[in-house]
Amino acid sequence: MVPADEDGRLMRTDLLTDPVDGLDEAFDAVDAFDQALVAGLLRPQPAQAAGLAALADAVAGTPLASLVAEAADKAAAGAAGEDHLVALAAARTALMGAAHDALTDRVADVTGRPRAERSAPDPGATDRDATAADGTGANVLAAARAWLCDLARAGWQGIDHELVAGAAPVVSAMLPDTRLRRLATLLDGFAAELAASCPGATLERVPVRRWADLWTRALLLTLPGAAPAPALSTVTGRLLPLGVDVQEHATAVQAQVHAVLEPSDGTAPRLVRAAVSAPKPDTVVGAGLWQLLRPRMSLLGAAGEGRAMELDAMPVTTEGDLVWDDERARAGEPADPFATARVILAAATDPVTAPLDRHPARIAVPVLLEGYAAECGDDGATVFTVAGHRLVVDTDRVPAAGPLTPETVAASGACLGLLRWDAGEFVLQPLAVETTVRKKTVAVHAGAWAGGTTDKLGVRAEKAATDSVTVLRERAGKLLRA
Repeated sequence: MVPADEDGRLMRTDLLTDPVDGLDEAFDAVDAFDQALVAGLLRPQPAQAAGLAALADAVAGTPLASLVAEAADKAAAGAAGEDHLVALAAARTALMGAAHDALTDRVADVTGRPRAERSAPDPGATDRDATAADGTGANVLAAARAWLCDLARAGWQGIDHELVAGAAPVVSAMLPDTRLRRLATLLDGFAAELAASCPGATLERVPVRRWADLWTRALLLTLPGAAPAPALSTVTGRLLPLGVDVQEHATAVQAQVHAVLEPSDGTAPRLVRAAVSAPKPDTVVGAGLWQLLRPRMSLLGAAGEGRAMELDAMPVTTEGDLVWDDERARAGEPADPFATARVILAAATDPVTAPLDRHPARIAVPVLLEGYAAECGDDGATVFTVAGHRLVVDTDRVPAAGPLTPETVAASGACLGLLRWDAGEFVLQPLAVETTVRKKTVAVHAGAWAGGTTDKLGVRAEKAATDSVTVLRERAGKLLRA
């Protein structure tokens, strides 16, 4: 989307700063509950009881009302069982989902793009998922649920190494079962964060919202049928990459390619995503990350080279996530992401979001901005002024694994990025920009090095990563031989 194009479409940037009805009230109720988790629910104080009541009041007009009211009362009395804590987690998730829906509705008003309709759920999917969790799986889920409930009772200020270590045997039991690996990964990462913060009584700052998000999601995922396997269909057609979003942690990295799919059957184009992830040592950083990801998905090479891909019966979920299979894709003709955005993006259908994934932090909507004025504030933040309205640019999300820099973003005249919600406002995460170099318009992409590079900085970083991986493999080989 652009401020105004030849089709008369208008990106309503004024709507990005207009208040959203009910949003503040939903977040206030969530924050009140989150604060109750800080000190724990073993011996709640009056302020915590008020926070629990606020959560119950916020869902009073919903089917959850009676369950959550009872759960809030029990928790306020320090007598909450597992079912009560699950009800409170469900209420919090419902509020965050409602906030997500309100914000995505606003984004749809801003971009003017059509939205896909959610298909009716498979009535047997939940039953199949619940059946899959019978026996040993059900026991492991119950153990995970018990550990998470113990965390809620202790509170973030009450955690210690003994309590946090209780997750280790649960994670170990889950990892061999591919059906439980999603939850195992979440619990493992959550426990690692908590362990790094022990003892909780000495914490100067508690990441209240983040830990409550992780706790809530993990607790609901312990319920059989909470997240059934996504329904799959297949698509055939031309895939036009828009940009690559890189998410890096100390022990893992993921690259997600956002793209427009033109189905071969002539139906409307649609926005899709394809992600690839890999474990990594903490010594592999920057452009070296592509060495871990590149062999796992050919789409990265196409995105880095600016090429389309031809898909043949590629599996895709209802939410628009391609289940990538290199055997079902081949490289196509050159395809400029900015040309794709200017010609097709405005008519592409936005995907739906899975029920349990509805959270403001999950909003990442591709948009194209042009005709803005870029400036750097006193705090160093980059701001675009579009049609008289300010939009903060989140340059902290620009990965070190590519040539795009905050300085290049600030000097740009067009930006292809992801519209996100962060810290109470819409922000733009740049994926690529057009800037002027020696009187010529040049495109700079965050994922330009995904398929390899001749850039001096990129080559140097890849060589350093190669050396690190070689050393680690040699050491691992010696340990195995020993």
